[in-house]
Amino acid sequence: MANRTRAVGVLQVLGWLAGTWLLWRVPRCRPPLVVDDQGDLALGDVSVVIPARDEEETLPRLLDSLNAQQPAASKVVVVDDHSSDATARVAVERAATVVACDPLPRGWTGKSWACWTGAKSTDGATLVFLDADTELEPGALERVVGEHRRRGGLVSVQPFHRTERLYEAFSAFFNLVSMMGVEAFTPRSDRRSSTGAFGPCLVCSRDDYLRAGGHQAVAGDVVEDVALAKRFAASGLPVTCLGGQGTISFRMYPGGPAHLVEGWTKNFAAGAGATRPATFVMVSAWLAGCITAGTALTTALLSRRRGNSTPRAAFAYLAYALQLRWMLRRVGTFGWWPAAVYPAPLAGFLALFARSLVLTGVRKEVPWKGRMVETRPQAATGRRVPGRRAARTSASGS
Repeated sequence: MANRTRAVGVLQVLGWLAGTWLLWRVPRCRPPLVVDDQGDLALGDVSVVIPARDEEETLPRLLDSLNAQQPAASKVVVVDDHSSDATARVAVERAATVVACDPLPRGWTGKSWACWTGAKSTDGATLVFLDADTELEPGALERVVGEHRRRGGLVSVQPFHRTERLYEAFSAFFNLVSMMGVEAFTPRSDRRSSTGAFGPCLVCSRDDYLRAGGHQAVAGDVVEDVALAKRFAASGLPVTCLGGQGTISFRMYPGGPAHLVEGWTKNFAAGAGATRPATFVMVSAWLAGCITAGTALTTALLSRRRGNSTPRAAFAYLAYALQLRWMLRRVGTFGWWPAAVYPAPLAGFLALFARSLVLTGVRKEVPWKGRMVETRPQAATGRRVPGRRAARTSASGS
């Protein structure tokens, strides 16, 4: 028993240190370096591409925030991925150009097809891909473009996570593990490229995008952001990930608990499989430390004979709870309770991760926005430049 207790203690210490290492710092976008005579960044020719499927409720916030940017993008394109709601009308009312997707080719995921379609419908020298549920802070566009000018390659910003309803806080562990997995926030992250990216906000030059193959090269990947980052790295281009606090935010899966379950099920097991083995071990050690700290305290409190183990268990639990609070404050508005009673969101994380493993690893398909998405990439068809035959609507026409 003593050896087992000692081993658990060592695991908790190592896990806590691993978590601290992986999320040591979350750098934000800095003010731009290159400015014009008025003190603003000379944005140049920037095209914003927004893939959208049934996003009439989320698009207004993003488009309003884009229209308020000074300086503004030269073109904002909303790619309507066969929406059944008023997505196109909402975009037109806010002066965006709407491009309708051609039918989804075999072997493509909906988002990759929409991004590829949007990229090919613009001619800006710089491409900014934004998810429809994001929202930009004032000056955000010049900051993210400025970071790209400073760093080159692919720049990805993980939006600051706004939570409004209780169930949304169950994304806490998913958010943290996603950020740990890309190796962008360690003490040594400024010396090496990130191993992944965050799809809600991607910035790159058109030349680099095509050099890496763009979304065409990751047509069938469910976790297309991580796959795209690997394509950039394979092309000799740097990949940088930043935190979005003060720049860009989102509210993930606001449609209710079922929306959250469906979204994380689609992404998470596939993303875990793309993580480097050493990082996977460190994340696993951190999660194991969280689990054992929670179970040890529960066991000690329920035991009829409370000995020296209770203070040790309480200390370990407090150490992880405080660490979680420190982490979560930098990535979203999660409040105090997910850290204080972290076994609850942790249990949800583990259950959803198991579900994701079954659906993505065994059944090889997951449901998402009315489609069944195959998780084993197939040979994609339709890899030509998306045709201009699709119906188009812009602010100036129907």
